[in-house]
Amino acid sequence: MSFRPFAAALAMLLLTAPAASDVKSRIAALAPSGMVLVLDADGNELVAQNADEPFVPASVAKIVTAWLAMEVLGGDYRFETRFYLDEDRVLYVRGGGDPFLVSEELAVLAPELLAATGKEPFDRIVLDASYYPAELRIPGIEVTDEAYDALNAALAVNFNTIAAVREGKSVRSAEEQTPITPLAISEFRARGPNGRGRISLTQEDPSVGVRYAGELIAAFIERAGGSVAGEISTGAVPAGLEPVYVHRQSRDLEEILRLMLIGSNNYMANQVFLEVGARRLGPPVSLEKSLEVAREMLAELGIADEIQLVEGSGISRDNRFTAHGLAAVLGRFAPHAVLLTESRRGSRYKTGTFSGVRTLAGYARTTDHGDARFVISLKEGGGQLRFELLEMIERGL
Repeated sequence: MSFRPFAAALAMLLLTAPAASDVKSRIAALAPSGMVLVLDADGNELVAQNADEPFVPASVAKIVTAWLAMEVLGGDYRFETRFYLDEDRVLYVRGGGDPFLVSEELAVLAPELLAATGKEPFDRIVLDASYYPAELRIPGIEVTDEAYDALNAALAVNFNTIAAVREGKSVRSAEEQTPITPLAISEFRARGPNGRGRISLTQEDPSVGVRYAGELIAAFIERAGGSVAGEISTGAVPAGLEPVYVHRQSRDLEEILRLMLIGSNNYMANQVFLEVGARRLGPPVSLEKSLEVAREMLAELGIADEIQLVEGSGISRDNRFTAHGLAAVLGRFAPHAVLLTESRRGSRYKTGTFSGVRTLAGYARTTDHGDARFVISLKEGGGQLRFELLEMIERGL
């Protein structure tokens, strides 16, 4: 019997053990109360410090949402917005929860809509947002004017926010691609900062966001050579009316997830999360459906107790993860790691930030172990410390 394979393995262990030990001691010295877990491709623990303590994930929860979406919806999935026209040329718009119905998308949508309907004036526009329940509320979203607290909706534009510049009572769009509308002016005049800013649309009356979507759609119809003669209101699409045009989002789900993860957009994350439940369990959307689907899929991985979600963006402090639970999801999400932000050394990561919470998770490009799954959660130290720990992992393992 040859002992050469054993000797070679022992030599490799002796060479790598001091480096791993040094990394562990340096992590312990810099962040003694921090939670750090690093696993190699086979699931072996390279670093495990305070790794059994549940933590608040903040925006690294978006990795779980992205995994659920890729599994349930698929990377080529495209959100749809449907348009209907009755005999009086009343245009009905039924929202489908598109998270990226932005001005640039409306500039593409409007000419295609007019090609399908003709350029004769529309009598009026009726907006149908019934795909989402009117009472929908996402845990962690507060009643503020901040863009990250924007309400989720079946029909919303520009992430249910308004970007504008206010100088006294004068308000103009802060975006060249976005026309200013009467509702945008009144909302920003009432609640926007003096100067340039972005505000969420009012939460006291969710229909405001829907009506703003209608105004912006009408503005782009006019840019494309059409017109709307009458008012913009909310209501239901009449039974039996068939769509004359179905707009499929120009970005597929994979691209939307990339933008959502890199930009850490809470609104986009929960739009996607809500679609997961509706797709698996049928419309209309409900938070409960999405949470049920998430629990079932996490249970299949054996981590239903280790990934406790209450929403899909990480904005709620009631989300609770364990490091091993998140590492299990990272194992399944690995084929899509390119959707995450890339470090200088080729690692892929997602950050999460709350007051008193700094998280970082993804795939560390290590010297000796290839791409290793890692999870970092800190309660003390600045946000930069996360990246110092990641660099130690990259260089020392």
